[in-house]
Order: sequence, then C-alpha cells, then structure tokens
Amino acid sequence: MPTIRPTRLRLEHLIKLEPMTSNQEIVFNHWDKNDGMVLSGSAGTGKTFISLYHAMRNVLDKNTPYEKVLIVRSAVPTRDMGFLPGTQEEKEAAYTIPYQIIINDLFGDREAWSKFIQLKQVEFCTTSYLRGMTFNNTIIIVDEAQNCNYHELCSIITRVGHDCKFVLCGDYYQSDFTRESDKDGINNFLEILDNMNRFESVEFIWKDIVRSGMVRDFIMTKEMMGK
Repeated sequence: MPTIRPTRLRLEHLIKLEPMTSNQEIVFNHWDKNDGMVLSGSAGTGKTFISLYHAMRNVLDKNTPYEKVLIVRSAVPTRDMGFLPGTQEEKEAAYTIPYQIIINDLFGDREAWSKFIQLKQVEFCTTSYLRGMTFNNTIIIVDEAQNCNYHELCSIITRVGHDCKFVLCGDYYQSDFTRESDKDGINNFLEILDNMNRFESVEFIWKDIVRSGMVRDFIMTKEMMGK
C-alpha cells in the first residue's frame, strides 16, 4: 500500500502566543536577533514552551533558513541507552512525552507531533547518538541542560553546521548529578558562551513562573528558606 503523507501543518495553524512575564518578553524580542539563546532559571517559567513556539514559527516561515527543530537532551538517569533493549525510538519514547504535549498544544492538534516527526520537521535525539553528525538549517534546543555534562554540551554545540540556532534551556539548581565535577560542567560551558557575542542569556526567577500559583509559591518559599 502507498505511504499516506500526513496533512502538512502551516504557520497559520500555530497558536498566537504573547509573553506573560518581563523575561519572556525579552526572549520574544531577542529570538530573531541572535544565533543562540540561553534560558536558565526556575522551573515552570515556560522556557521550553516558548522556545518550541518560536522554533516552530521559524521552521514554518518560508523566509527563514530553518528546516527543522532538533530537541536534544541527555539520557538521564542512564547515559548507556545503547545497551538497553529496543529500537532507538523505543528507548527515547519516555523522553519525548513533554515535547509531544507542547507541540500538540501549540497547534491545537493531537496529531501535530506525529505529523512533524513524519515530515522530519521535528526530530528528537539524546546525546548518546550525536557523535559524527552535522546539523544544517536547524534550530537545536538543548533541554534539561543541567543534566548534560561538559563533554556532552561540547559535543552538541560542535555538531552545529550552517544556518543554525542553538538554544539552551535548564534549571541549573535542579541537576541530577551527584558529583561536583559534573555539576561544574554546565557552569564552565556557560562561561564560554558568555564570552561569545552570538548568545543572549535570560535568567528566569520565581516571579516568572506561570505553571501555577502553587509552583510559584513553592519555589519562592524554597528560595527564601535557602533549601
């Protein structure tokens, strides 16, 4: 039987999103002006959501050079996914759920993620499978970056080819690392980016939390108590 091509979603199908906080507004204002963005800080501030919104907006806009969005994250709790049973897609399925939900919400379509995956306009990859690859005309979003070690972060950014945007999202106070040397890796990497004029950095705080009032109150109280 012939392969059925999915209905192609277009830019007009993307929801109209407006910034909800002052730091989100900074991201909206600077997204198209920089080759790189670093979005760090509190959970629940919409870092991944607004990154995927702008990335999909760019990919669906024929006036930009971007052809796809690549979502990258480390395979926590194990980095040895290659030794686990199953196909690469089966191993990575648990990590893609948050992004499936976001993409589907952005287009108001429960099949949006599947459609973009089939059309190769959205791809997901863990750091376990990046070696030897080069990405061109791609918006690369590194999510949960606090769980990438220095080697992984260097490996990701050195995969960047022509006409790419590199976006780092993470809450560097919620790392799953137990060794201080691994925790220091993200800070060492960010020091390098801070000395590159290609990157715009935005630090989100508890006042930027939009997930819910409970999350905002918890993070605020947690920080005030120094816990």
